[in-house]
Amino acid sequence: MPDIQTTLRHDWSSEEVQQLLSMPFNDLLFRAQTVHRQYFDPNDVQVSTLLSIKTGACPEDCAYCPQSARYDTGLEREKLMEVQAVIEKARAAKAAGSDRFCMGAAWRSPKERDMPYVLAMVKGVKELGLETCMTLGMLDADKSERLAEAGLDYYNHNLDTSPEYYGEIITTRTYSDRLETLDNVRKAGMKVCSGGILGMGETQKDRAGLLVQLANLPQHPDSVPINQLVRVAGTPLEDGDALDPLDFIRTIAAARIMMPRSHVRLSAGRETMSDEMQAMCFFAGANSIFYGECLLTTPNPAANKDQALFRRLGINSHRHVGEAPLGLEALLNNADNEQSLFYDAAASSI
Repeated sequence: MPDIQTTLRHDWSSEEVQQLLSMPFNDLLFRAQTVHRQYFDPNDVQVSTLLSIKTGACPEDCAYCPQSARYDTGLEREKLMEVQAVIEKARAAKAAGSDRFCMGAAWRSPKERDMPYVLAMVKGVKELGLETCMTLGMLDADKSERLAEAGLDYYNHNLDTSPEYYGEIITTRTYSDRLETLDNVRKAGMKVCSGGILGMGETQKDRAGLLVQLANLPQHPDSVPINQLVRVAGTPLEDGDALDPLDFIRTIAAARIMMPRSHVRLSAGRETMSDEMQAMCFFAGANSIFYGECLLTTPNPAANKDQALFRRLGINSHRHVGEAPLGLEALLNNADNEQSLFYDAAASSI
């Protein structure tokens, strides 16, 4: 096996990561689990909820995205949600066991007229005692600083794929645009959430290239979402070949080894993953999920299904959020009050 260091590094090469991804599967997972245990409790998984606060009509041409105005996917366009409606959704998410509330808007970048409402959402969600995260497209330094001042904890801006393959997926913003947004976010004092999407026709070299870009940032992203492409009718990628599940798990393992202090998140695509595949991802080092039945506009496993899987795997079994409020059973699709399976990520050490 190659001599893969477990210390924090920012000097990975594509060839080195391709060698890592080509290791015998059992050796790779053993190495990833060993690294994971050095930095995290292997039976803790952080839980977030994602809400689309403004859906559709995005001017970008991301080939995977049903929210692009360029594709006919049958998605209804929606205006920016009212602030109080967002706060009520956050309150319900907290009652259901989430500790971080993520808000996404289908914009190239937020317009100045939208900023007062966005800032009010951040402040309102923070007052509930939740961690806050937003994904609003590109940010300049000024908007980054204002979001940080409002109390935004995390900002999500994915790199999506390798620099070499990026032009096959997106032409309306550059790779350097994305890196500049991440730099603005970090300089403003917020935590960075950045990852990519697998299954878009990329090669192993491209998956390695994505991980190199993330791991070689001056500071590793605090959260690294690894998405499996959800093929949506009407988008250019609707008829592509399915990704080998083992390649997805290999990428999770490599991300854990390369960014050992980061939360590696199973994001889009979990709806089609078997319990066994998700269990292997957790073993490979994934320790964060989005919780709830919808991720922006694509399906996600039902809350009670996630709870049942966590219970079977013994995940978060020693954590307790508190007593459920009246009416929570309906919110959780009649789950049997399993909120104790979730925990407060802010209280955990990394």
